Amino acid sequence: MTTIDDLVTLVPPPTNPIDADGDWTQVADALGLELPADFKSLIGSYGLGQFVDFITPLTPFGSRDLLLQSARRLLESERPFREANPDKCPYPYYPEAGGLLEWAGTDNGDRLCWVTDGHPDTWTVVAWNPRGWYYDAHDTDAVGFLHGWLTGQLDTTVFPANERVTAPWFESFRELNHVNVKLTDGRRTHPERLRILREALSPTADRGGYTEGERRQDHFVATELGWKLTYETAYTHQIRIAFPPEDEDQVRSTLLAAIRNMGCDVLSTTTHRGKPVWD
Repeated sequence: MTTIDDLVTLVPPPTNPIDADGDWTQVADALGLELPADFKSLIGSYGLGQFVDFITPLTPFGSRDLLLQSARRLLESERPFREANPDKCPYPYYPEAGGLLEWAGTDNGDRLCWVTDGHPDTWTVVAWNPRGWYYDAHDTDAVGFLHGWLTGQLDTTVFPANERVTAPWFESFRELNHVNVKLTDGRRTHPERLRILREALSPTADRGGYTEGERRQDHFVATELGWKLTYETAYTHQIRIAFPPEDEDQVRSTLLAAIRNMGCDVLSTTTHRGKPVWD
């Protein structure tokens, strides 16, 4: 059986996790349910943040109160669809008896839920895609699911296998600005441009990516700066960067200098919501 110690060995937790501690008795009283011991250890070890920039466990502590907020709106948000399509909803929803209760979410909008039937430490996991309305049941607990998916030993039909991350990580939550910089191609090859970009931000660490013909995405992080980047030609030729707001001036000057060295011109700079920046 996979334990929290196995997960901690695989993915070192933060030294000072955010929103990791609180009164579990109050959480149980608010839910009307005791929660599994492995999940309490998960939150206590990692707090608020993401595994491999994709899976976010829902801590019940801190101002965001993610677990309870999700629980309170789950049944009402799904009731209209279930009434119209009962055949597509094989599980009850919390607070119904044995109902699904979300304990983590993904950046794709998928939900990782418990089937809240029996003793909490026997609850198993259902991965759920609320957009396509399909479910995938797994005979494991929350920590076992995370460890299995991160190591590639567990797959789910709901979201992609963890094929590109060989050294999984967890990153605590922090507010970040997001800027997309669209570029001309220039004369250098993509590998040359990528090398110049990473050297300008070194040291860096890989965070996965893919290649499909001429379509590429390379994800990496500037480890000492704490900036997250994607350099891609998959949809358009661009750099996407996320960074702490206080680093805005440094990001702008460093990134624009790197782009010049890459032999490219900037076509536009916008937030991830399309608002122009860096005029």
